[in-house]
Amino acid sequence: MPAYVIGHLQEAVPHAEIAEYIERITATFEPHGGRFLVHAAQHEVKEGSWPGHVVVIGFPGTAEARAWWDSPAYQEIAPLRSRHIEGDIILVEGVPEGYDPGATAKALREAIPAESR
Repeated sequence: MPAYVIGHLQEAVPHAEIAEYIERITATFEPHGGRFLVHAAQHEVKEGSWPGHVVVIGFPGTAEARAWWDSPAYQEIAPLRSRHIEGDIILVEGVPEGYDPGATAKALREAIPAESR
């Protein structure tokens, strides 16, 4: 199953280290099958608030995403970003081909106490 690294990064003051990070990051994830799916794009908030920027990097699977994150190549450049940009970054597994949300709904309904149905 595919996996995604999703970053919700806050606005930052432009800095040379951020530019260097952006210049170098692709070379760190490509060996692990990663690619940018969302980067430097505008987003439209539909509910709640979402200040800052969204970054999504897709990987063939969770193992590849973890291998990239833990790699010496990425760990070497990560401080270039983290020293200047606050944010949240998650790794999430995608759904398999043919995923049926009906099965998830069925399991949820079965977990609802009878008196609440």
